[in-house]
Amino acid sequence: MRKSLVVVLFSVLNLFQHQLLAQVPVIEWSKCYGGTANENGYFIQQTNDDGYIVAGTTLSSDGDITLNHGSYDFWIVKLNNSGIIQWQKSLGGTGGEVASEIQQTNDGGYIIAGSSSTSNDGDVTDNNGLSDYWIVKLDSTGSIQWQESYGGMYNDKANSIQQTTDGGYIIAGSSSSNDGDVSGHHGQVGANYADYWIVKIDADGDIQWQKSLGGTSADIANCIKQTNDGGYIISGFSLSLDGDITGHHGTGGYALDYWVVKIDSVGTIQWQKSLGGFGSDDAYEVHQTIDNGYIVVGSSTSNDGDITAHHGTADYYDYWIVKLDENGTIQWDKSLGGTSDEYAFSIKQTSDGGYIVAGSADSNDGDVIGNPGVRNEWIVKLDNSGIIQWQKSLGGSSSDDPRSIVQTSDWGYIIAGSSSSDDGDVSGNNGQYDYWIVKLSGSVGIENINSKLINPTLFPNPATTEITVQWAGCSTQSEVTIYNTQGQMVFNSTSDSYRNDIQHSTPDSYRVDISSFPSGLYYLQLFDAKGALVKTEKVVKE
Repeated sequence: MRKSLVVVLFSVLNLFQHQLLAQVPVIEWSKCYGGTANENGYFIQQTNDDGYIVAGTTLSSDGDITLNHGSYDFWIVKLNNSGIIQWQKSLGGTGGEVASEIQQTNDGGYIIAGSSSTSNDGDVTDNNGLSDYWIVKLDSTGSIQWQESYGGMYNDKANSIQQTTDGGYIIAGSSSSNDGDVSGHHGQVGANYADYWIVKIDADGDIQWQKSLGGTSADIANCIKQTNDGGYIISGFSLSLDGDITGHHGTGGYALDYWVVKIDSVGTIQWQKSLGGFGSDDAYEVHQTIDNGYIVVGSSTSNDGDITAHHGTADYYDYWIVKLDENGTIQWDKSLGGTSDEYAFSIKQTSDGGYIVAGSADSNDGDVIGNPGVRNEWIVKLDNSGIIQWQKSLGGSSSDDPRSIVQTSDWGYIIAGSSSSDDGDVSGNNGQYDYWIVKLSGSVGIENINSKLINPTLFPNPATTEITVQWAGCSTQSEVTIYNTQGQMVFNSTSDSYRNDIQHSTPDSYRVDISSFPSGLYYLQLFDAKGALVKTEKVVKE
């Protein structure tokens, strides 16, 4: 008999694996990148070759930076797996450019989202006003393939981008305009009256649709992700009490709420939620979880409303993590921190179904242990209920501020941010603030826990239409999991029959249809009947 495969994003691992994953990781390597002026790293992603791509901004023209166009530039750095620079690019004009997010694309290149202020020269064309969304498409070596400015006459700033299943891109940020490319703005125009501005473009950068979401005060979108149903989930903050916003917890114009919005594939609101209390609550990153709910991370000064167990006084921020179901209803929330300020910027669901969180900590009490300086990176691993499994403070005696964390293919973590330290965990600072990239270790022994399944193999690899999983000694309860580099579920099924009789000694083989997968890197996990992880293998879809 032949088993058809169930592919789940995250299968339940056995107790031994959970114990491994709960071990506090150590620093494998850390690197400072930059020049004698300021560099701020905002986003990192592991690439198909097991290296990393980093995006942020630079003011330097020396050290690791070979060019500056006049003020702040996008600074894109491609690293190998050991943190060695393979190439770097400064992009911009004589105004100021800030890169907020970068994603590797299906063709092996990169898409960057950020903003350009007043530039209309250098790499930037067609700037519409004070500040525009500036979207840049690079090839695999960092050369510009196309770039586009989107916006109106006021401030328009892109904070997040993702390639969509149709090969185009979805962008989120804020707009204070109501002209040019922007329509439907709520209330007045100008710097203090931003809306969420969502822009869908095709593969060549042409606008397909755009939506302004919000009320008559300031509403800023920080993150957007495509969801399993082809729509989108957006997170950010709102000061508004009207328009598209209902249920705001504070006093309009003075206190922020998390504002989480679910839209369909053409930008129509399906549901929206204001989350928070009477203080300031600022959401950064959101992701769909394996149960089709959502995890949201940011910071809060509230100790009422939706927030439980805030640390310290109302003047100080905690990490605030909120788990929502698929309809936006709160399942649980966690406030993490001490008696001073903690700011959370990045969260990802991990291979064990829990979560990894990155941000900065000023405290050295409460949940925060071992803070070595003024403001340091604070990394927290949670289980799937939000309980702390481990926490780690990283940095030196000055300020260290992480903005992005990703679980890596070896089950460790890569963190991108900025540092002005040159001691403690930080060495090699080039001037003021540098990009600071930290690689934390994975779990020892996770690759081959169970020796009863002998020599599992995958072929062909790379593949175009299907991948065959073959191994000896499997049972009807064996499982395979596949997920992409963003931790998103790509396929889900269960084995129901064998190609060969299980009693035979000949290997059994199962085929997974990957023809609908976008080109790129995936990770396949093989589990035995008891849920023990047997092997993890990289799969390349051509």
